[in-house]
Amino acid sequence: MNNHDRYASYQQLAASETEGRDYRRSLRTAGRSGVAIIAPHGGGIEPGTSGISRRLARDEFNLYLFEGIKPRGNKYLHVTSRNFDEPCCLELISKCDIVIAIHGCKAEDECIFLGGRDSDLKQGLAAALRNAPLRVETQGHKFPAVDPDNICNRGRSGAGVQVEISGPLRRSSNLNVLIEAIRKVLTRR
Repeated sequence: MNNHDRYASYQQLAASETEGRDYRRSLRTAGRSGVAIIAPHGGGIEPGTSGISRRLARDEFNLYLFEGIKPRGNKYLHVTSRNFDEPCCLELISKCDIVIAIHGCKAEDECIFLGGRDSDLKQGLAAALRNAPLRVETQGHKFPAVDPDNICNRGRSGAGVQVEISGPLRRSSNLNVLIEAIRKVLTRR
């Protein structure tokens, strides 16, 4: 668990919080797509990640959102990625070869940290984002996301990508560039 995590699992969270008042879960499948875009810390937990995920998925990719919807205190709905076990999300990603988890992080400038066990996809995304041009780190940062239990790595292939987007970038017009760069990589697969 992270220092500020109040709950060690979705089941603990669901036992104490009220769906529809404190949080909501959204799932949209996209036909036979083998790609899932997920925001396990959406809404007020990591602001902006739900909207980014919707824009990435559009109608082409599967979409899952777990969103904090409290007036305040949404950070306490954060369940760390290796413990995130919400059943609808797990069922969706078990049918997908590619899982992209969208997260928000704190940083001073516009930057992206890529993690996860899918090295090929991670490098492809990094190249596209750098060509955009955006600042991207793929190693030596605090978001490696290589634990097999990390939600991004629990898809059918056992390897996914975690995309950590800084607050300044989530609020910038460069966010459009990020979304289009990622979509270009995903639509080519």
